[in-house]
Amino acid sequence: MASTPAPVPGDDKNWTWVLEARCPECGFDGRTVAVADVAPMLRAANAAWVTVLAEDADWLRARPEPTVWSPLEYACHVRDVLRLYDTRLGWMIADDGVEFPNWDQDATAVELAYHLDDPAPVSEAISTDGARLADHFDTVQDDQWQRRGTRSDGAVFTIETFARYFLHDPIHHLADVGRPFPI
Repeated sequence: MASTPAPVPGDDKNWTWVLEARCPECGFDGRTVAVADVAPMLRAANAAWVTVLAEDADWLRARPEPTVWSPLEYACHVRDVLRLYDTRLGWMIADDGVEFPNWDQDATAVELAYHLDDPAPVSEAISTDGARLADHFDTVQDDQWQRRGTRSDGAVFTIETFARYFLHDPIHHLADVGRPFPI
């Protein structure tokens, strides 16, 4: 049985700044993403993740540092973010002004033992769940892009800003695993 790796320090940064500036780590600039580009960019990021997950299993499981997630752990996080944001997008479409419950990504990584996951089902989930979310973004009507949702920390998003904020996540984590997304 594989040993449990050291915990990764929690990420308590407020990443909403990616809506107002270019990310110096991955190059993503949410200001330049049009709503029509969200689904195609997500599909491309999903495909990049599927390619990552087809790489050497030892590399996928290796942490570059004891307190930095492995590529597999980042992929598991991306999988779960795809599912979470699909749910939240549905809520925002159905109810303007919805409030999102808190989601602790770090606790989820520990609870679901990301480090023990199998890359093949993670890849399949990213492909399937990512396609579903991209398709869901394609269904947003012009008058719905300004519907609002509020995160548990008080951050308020429209579906438009929610989409651009979300898109940074899978793209940024590709850079985290050394496979930058061509922006």
